[in-house]
Amino acid sequence: MNPNVFRKISYGLYAIGTQDAANKRPTGCILNSVMQVTSSPATVAISVNRDNYTNPCIRESGMFSVSILSEACDPAVIGKFGFRTGRDTDKFAGVAYELRENMPVLKESCGYVVCKVIASMEAPTHTVFLGETVDCDTLNDEPPMTYAYYHKVVKGKTPKNASTYIAEEKPAKKTVWRCTVCGYEYDGAIPFEELPDDYVCPLCGAAKDMFEKVEA
Repeated sequence: MNPNVFRKISYGLYAIGTQDAANKRPTGCILNSVMQVTSSPATVAISVNRDNYTNPCIRESGMFSVSILSEACDPAVIGKFGFRTGRDTDKFAGVAYELRENMPVLKESCGYVVCKVIASMEAPTHTVFLGETVDCDTLNDEPPMTYAYYHKVVKGKTPKNASTYIAEEKPAKKTVWRCTVCGYEYDGAIPFEELPDDYVCPLCGAAKDMFEKVEA
């Protein structure tokens, strides 16, 4: 079997939001597995890894939001929501958002959907939550970001707990500076050592001292 065929399936890129009752704050994650199941009533399905902190938070709150990311989305937002855990990170801190039906929605997304959970199904590693829409709207006319755009243009990485994660084939080894938070590899014209001390990872915002020199 060649699992790369699954990359031919069209995916978007979405910021999922919910409420974290334990820490009394909103939390969330990045997903690409979001789909509309029915139109009347408008029903949405999302697939969330059981190791992801957002999973139990959705179970407890009984609701979730889907912020549809656009091609203009700051990659640092994807890094923050996709490569850090809500267990010890306030993911919405410093991010413009508003509450819709008490669910967090990113203001710079091109649209959002808020759902109440009406059913769930357990897959081997993920939970599929089925949600009935209670609020939704478009926010701007920016084109939505596709998963292919994220990989080819943004040069983003996929977390191992993502539903579409595929182990990459490794090219010939070379020495690179790699972000220890999200895996981004610096390939700029300026030698990494000569970058200013305030340089941060363009994907997740990690500081320069969070990079390590490795054989890739």
